[in-house]
Amino acid sequence: MLNNATIAQLRALKLQGFADALQQQHDQADCLGLSFDERLALLVEREVYARGDRKRTRLLQRVQLKYPSATLEDASFEGVRGIDRSALMGPALSTWFERGETICFAGATGLGKTWLACALAQDACRQGHSALYLRVPRLGEELRVLHGAGSYRRLLQQLAKIDVLVLDDWGTGPLDAATQGDLLEIIDDRSAQRATIITHQLPIEHWHAWLGDPTVADAILDRLMQHCRRFSLEGASRRTGHATRPGGKARNTAQEGES
Repeated sequence: MLNNATIAQLRALKLQGFADALQQQHDQADCLGLSFDERLALLVEREVYARGDRKRTRLLQRVQLKYPSATLEDASFEGVRGIDRSALMGPALSTWFERGETICFAGATGLGKTWLACALAQDACRQGHSALYLRVPRLGEELRVLHGAGSYRRLLQQLAKIDVLVLDDWGTGPLDAATQGDLLEIIDDRSAQRATIITHQLPIEHWHAWLGDPTVADAILDRLMQHCRRFSLEGASRRTGHATRPGGKARNTAQEGES
């Protein structure tokens, strides 16, 4: 007879998957005919899967996506040009986050850029990678608060370890000199090691002027564009139904230099 104390001890040790599987084995007569090694292997396997599920749940809770329910499976491309499911699955099925690539979604408002960025970030979390969503227009204010509180360095350390960083609404508002420098620090710490997703309406050829300081702009663009996949979306806004068109040329191929 199964010892309930054993189950309780397993749960106290936070071996929830192991405990559930042991209880299940006891309730299924055919499992009792397995050898000790076979039963132990099944118990360990269940615990590994359970821990993986808990980790994915934690990662998805921490990412703070604007669209937390966005998934690649639910992506819709009706009425949108410049991207399709096969193009989107290209990075999803590759090691883009492990290679520290940048993925850019360009296009006018209402075409689903942010939704697609959230779907890719969620896919990374489901594969066990960490992600974080940030809106660039709010970044300057948030960074000023952290500087004042003495927490800025801690934030840099945290962002340097995030596998996928989503920078939403890039280029939609002015950046002061302090924010320009902070943005360079964030991107430099992650360069070629961690992945970045950028959504933007401002064409890439205008980023240099938006970033302001030529030296800072050169450094940021050099790091972001080393390995970059660019998708330029066109079509009718999903909010208004009116035709929209981004400022840049449609493109959904990887930047030259990607191996």
